[in-house]
Amino acid sequence: MLICRFTVMAQECKYSTPSNRWLNHKWNAHWITSAEGSTQDYGVHHFRKLFVLDSKPDSFVINVSADQRYKLFVNGQFVGRGPARGDILHWYYETQDIAPFLQKGKNLISATVWHFGEYAPGAQISQKLGLIIQGNTVKEEIVNTNSSWKTIRNVAYSPSIDYMQDVGPGEIICGIKYPWGWETLEYSDEGWPSAVKSERGVPANHSTGYIRALIPRDIPAMESRPEPHPQVCKSNGVKVGAEFFNGDKPLTIPPHSKASILFDQEYLTNAYPSFSFSKGSSAKVNVIYSEALYSDDNSKGNRNEIEGKSILGQIDSFLLDGGNHRVYSPLWFRTYRYLEMNIETSDDELLIHPFSAEFTGYPFQEKGTFASNDTTLDKIWKVGWRTARLCAGETYYDCPYYEQLQYIGDTRIQALISLYVSGDDRLMKKAINSLSWSRSSEGILSSRYPAHYDQFIPPFSLYWINMIHDYWMYRDDDDFIRSHIPTIKTILEWYTDKIDNSTGMLGALPHWNFTDWAEEWPWNDNVPTGGVPPGAISGGSAILSFQLSYTLNDAIELLESFNENDFANKCKKFRKELNYAVKDLCYDKEFGMIADDIAHTSYSQHAAIMGILSGALTEKEEVRLFENLMADKSLIQATVYYHFYLFKAMKKVGLANRYLDNLDIWKEMIENGLTTFAEKPEPARSDCHAWSASPLYDLLATVCGVEPSSPRFKTIKISPNPGRLTYLKGIIPHPQGVIQVDLHTGIEHLSGQIVIPKGTSGVYIYKKKKIKLKEGVNIIGNTSIDN
Repeated sequence: MLICRFTVMAQECKYSTPSNRWLNHKWNAHWITSAEGSTQDYGVHHFRKLFVLDSKPDSFVINVSADQRYKLFVNGQFVGRGPARGDILHWYYETQDIAPFLQKGKNLISATVWHFGEYAPGAQISQKLGLIIQGNTVKEEIVNTNSSWKTIRNVAYSPSIDYMQDVGPGEIICGIKYPWGWETLEYSDEGWPSAVKSERGVPANHSTGYIRALIPRDIPAMESRPEPHPQVCKSNGVKVGAEFFNGDKPLTIPPHSKASILFDQEYLTNAYPSFSFSKGSSAKVNVIYSEALYSDDNSKGNRNEIEGKSILGQIDSFLLDGGNHRVYSPLWFRTYRYLEMNIETSDDELLIHPFSAEFTGYPFQEKGTFASNDTTLDKIWKVGWRTARLCAGETYYDCPYYEQLQYIGDTRIQALISLYVSGDDRLMKKAINSLSWSRSSEGILSSRYPAHYDQFIPPFSLYWINMIHDYWMYRDDDDFIRSHIPTIKTILEWYTDKIDNSTGMLGALPHWNFTDWAEEWPWNDNVPTGGVPPGAISGGSAILSFQLSYTLNDAIELLESFNENDFANKCKKFRKELNYAVKDLCYDKEFGMIADDIAHTSYSQHAAIMGILSGALTEKEEVRLFENLMADKSLIQATVYYHFYLFKAMKKVGLANRYLDNLDIWKEMIENGLTTFAEKPEPARSDCHAWSASPLYDLLATVCGVEPSSPRFKTIKISPNPGRLTYLKGIIPHPQGVIQVDLHTGIEHLSGQIVIPKGTSGVYIYKKKKIKLKEGVNIIGNTSIDN
């Protein structure tokens, strides 16, 4: 969005509670659209409505949504962005009190609405360009959207063809064509055509299914705060001194010249950058955003090193009109550590003012903490938390730079991190709900949702069931869980139907059965089979069969708790038969390992991990299997993602004291200059990937050992695994307060204190000793420690 000055974000409205009337009654407001151009192709449009108030109101509440996205202004002041992403049958709207922005007399409410057409982000579902605003009561209905609104298409915008996968296009903005000041009262909209009125707004429970069904936003506004100024690390054609950011002294680029400036934010961020220029008529400025710099062979190397490297990434292009303090900012946020500005002037000199950036992300608060005598873990915590923050917005993201899609495999891990570090479960609930909306006619879920095109990774549907179980263990919300039982059953029925009766294992499976980015499971030239283990396509996969068993265990607990006993009993029988078949056909007793498939094509850590988690083996067999999977480097190795399940297996066999000795992947990434954790070991595509932040969960759930010992977090189990640490301290949010673990290790004892919230009870376990925990402070001492 282009505005005359960067908006002070502190004035942004907070969301209000919607009126029950608009939850259960057809809206009086109509969707309005543009009178110019296609409503389904790429286009940026402005809408305005002038109205008069007899006095400044104490409250003025409106409900607002758009297709695809909007930025709302009142009297030239920025109010907020939206709507939160959903789908056609669950189209979100925001409820906001705009009274602080209003005045006695003439007022203006306006919005920029954009529709990216074929360039829309992968997570963006759409019907057609539109805006809807409904006043909450009769007094506010003066601003209802109808044909009294005016609109124009802003022809200054066009999409950059160099746009990144699935996040939407870069922007080419021609300042000469831009209607500067359009959002202010002083601007004359005489000559603007009236908006085209379409259907009335319809709440979701009254929708006929073919129009956008409106539901209230169920998450808070995104966090919005200024980013510190980046460092200038290289420039050509212009000297950039410290005064550029220290004051308002602009850089001067002479006529008919070229210059480039490379900025380093010094860490990866998601932000709305805002660039300000004066003069420079017909000058062109290209801004490139990137996670890292690249060598000639396209490798990234150490992310802190810049020599001999160049920038590749998403590009915004600004064609300047020569005005004073023109501010250019993209409509959607950019993800970057490095930012390069390339300038080419024409006949006029150009003045470049200091630019600013507004961080954006889900407003998680860091309530959970971890501390120890190992400072390396402090770095892992910091980098992991930044990773988690950048992978969470209106949905969870697998990665912010390339896709911004909510994949189930990533989201399960990210949601647990949210619970342990922030205690905020709202985005987790939204994720569970929205992923359930993707259920196909087959009965399984899309691998990621919302998304405007389908993709099915069947193992991810199993992880969605695990995610429901996770939520049940940590939150008392039975109605929510119960609402998802039918989908759990359809997923399990889909898998039951895929059993090969001749083997008792899973047979050939359709779709993309991604497991992990193991090097030995590359992409096939003909079909997308990257990360797929042996037997997934042909049948007889031990990994996927045991994963099904692992999920069945969680499903059975849920089904029994919610009185689905007949189905639970069928699942028990099914699981028992499945475990017997896979162990019989794939477990090598002499070798003490599990083959990846029924043909014993290969052996991997993955098969052993899921074999342990399946419950098919005896305790003695599990320990032997785990020792073998860790010792045998000839096995196909788990990458960053599957380490989450590796550590679950480690904990299950009672060897979690080794956890801290198995963090080399994360330490190497930090040593390589990453400020967030990457998708996989080098060469990594994404430098920030949700699943790679899992150490935050394990430092609290495994090292501090804090977990629920019963559903709904009614009781607490604390079983620490300090490993080589001499001191550890953790704070974990709980629905009733916080859990605190503060322990010191000596040669032969573990001592300190544990605090659990009022209204809870628990048990402390170390080795074979158990101590009952009462609410409040519990003193721990003279406990034997296993060296």
